[in-house]
Amino acid sequence: MRTYLASPANALQADHARGMPVLMSFVAYRPFLDQYLVTYPHVLLDSGAFSELNTGKTIDGEAYKDWKARYEWVDAAAGLDDISGNWRRSVRNYEQYGGFPTMHDTDPPELLDDLIPLAYAQGGWLGIGLKPPRHGKEAFVRSVCDRVPLDLHLHGWALRSYAHIGRLNSLDSTNWWRDAMKLRTIADCAHLSYGEALEIVVKRYQRWGRKPPAATSTDRQNQMNLLTESA
Repeated sequence: MRTYLASPANALQADHARGMPVLMSFVAYRPFLDQYLVTYPHVLLDSGAFSELNTGKTIDGEAYKDWKARYEWVDAAAGLDDISGNWRRSVRNYEQYGGFPTMHDTDPPELLDDLIPLAYAQGGWLGIGLKPPRHGKEAFVRSVCDRVPLDLHLHGWALRSYAHIGRLNSLDSTNWWRDAMKLRTIADCAHLSYGEALEIVVKRYQRWGRKPPAATSTDRQNQMNLLTESA
């Protein structure tokens, strides 16, 4: 599962994200980021719809369309969605400005049937988004996963807590830099610089897919049975 580091906010973060997939948001974009793009193996473009939800400041769809047209080589570009629940506006934006669609928990369930053809037309990606708070919504995430054809790429917006759902093809982390700051609050890590803490967080993400799954109670019981039989 691919994890995109969301929107580096300064040169230090942009530099330490090298070698990692990166999400670049239209509303958080700064021109200095262009010089770092060659160091990222994968780039995903986002409209910044979550910022629109938080600030109430409307994103210029035409400006976003022009901006993402500059980066035709990226993995994918998201459509300008409306997280608040105005699904009609989302669909109009997808059709007018392009970008792959996202199914939100604020959208009517039947909308997914209309978004799947749009996802195919926009490069084969479809997003899953949750209006905060995001915890406790696994049933919704799984219901979308179960209905989406396997040949569509499913991206979970800020859904790292649902990484155990194998159908998700990619996620993005919006708090990777905050994780670095938390790391420095640990007594044994207090001597680390912010840049060094960022390096550790990035390494954790890089090796995430290599971590074996936690043993279940059934696994542990089977191991005990094998030991008993051997004895």
